[in-house]
Amino acid sequence: MTSVAGGGRSSRTRKWNASGAISAVLVGLLAAGDHVVAQTNHYMGTTRLLTELLPRFGVQATLVDQTRPEAFEAALRPETRLVMLETPANPTMALTDLAAVAGLARGRGVLTVVDNTFASPINQRPIELGADVVVHSGTKYLGGHHDLTAGAIVASRALVDRIWDSAIVLGSVLGPHDAWLLLRGMRTLSVRVERSNRSALEIARFLVGHPRVEAVHYPGLESHPQHALACRQMHGFGGVLAVQVRGGYAQTERVMGRLRVFTQAVSLGGVESLAAHAAAMWAGTLSDESLVQAGIQPNLVRLSVGLEDARDLIEDLDQALYA
Repeated sequence: MTSVAGGGRSSRTRKWNASGAISAVLVGLLAAGDHVVAQTNHYMGTTRLLTELLPRFGVQATLVDQTRPEAFEAALRPETRLVMLETPANPTMALTDLAAVAGLARGRGVLTVVDNTFASPINQRPIELGADVVVHSGTKYLGGHHDLTAGAIVASRALVDRIWDSAIVLGSVLGPHDAWLLLRGMRTLSVRVERSNRSALEIARFLVGHPRVEAVHYPGLESHPQHALACRQMHGFGGVLAVQVRGGYAQTERVMGRLRVFTQAVSLGGVESLAAHAAAMWAGTLSDESLVQAGIQPNLVRLSVGLEDARDLIEDLDQALYA
């Protein structure tokens, strides 16, 4: 385990692996009889933790449409202890209004936890918007090279101490070499994220007008239904976008098979650009009902834009789409 001070004297950052960090937060802050309000769109490990594992120990969760703050308000109960958020969400790129939801929760004495992996601390800082706890998958942007497994929790010293007591029991500990790799990656975090931001926006604008593309989901596009919210709470729009290929599941698989610069892999936030067919990727983990609930369409491809030249990435997507 590596521990560093962060965010001032009263806060602390602890590093675990990503799933271990999320598990440590929820197990450390919840008890039997408690209730959680979360989103229908989450990292699949978070979804399974909320809907399959925690109910076995007496913790119930209500999942709501993250784009509607009023849905969170309606779901709050007297026994609600925590609101779990993720924005932008995986893989649909839907946004949650952090200030609005955190304000609702704080008014009821409820903690707000935010998975900030997709945005990174360069593009979005949830604690400044009212969140109590922020979780990052260090495997993604923080590490940046697809060669480590890590997670980080950022919160007040008092909350991290509560979480740490449970984390010791869970046994999710970051090894020293992974800690060194994570430190190496964080030294270049800002320049990598800013480059990915620019390339992703350029690619998204190209794909919007492509005849073989049904829809593009990227908060940096003026056409995105939550673009105004993105401008308000984000400092950059990120390096991940979702694309719906015209022609359905089979055509999407053909497009995936023709990609040459994009690598077919499930991670994101690294120096290499990756593509993942979301419905195929999650089919063995989430039920058909859960896929529909999460808004994962059969033709949805998640693109993580790395550090290659944007023109090379655009040419690769163009030739693959004409498969």
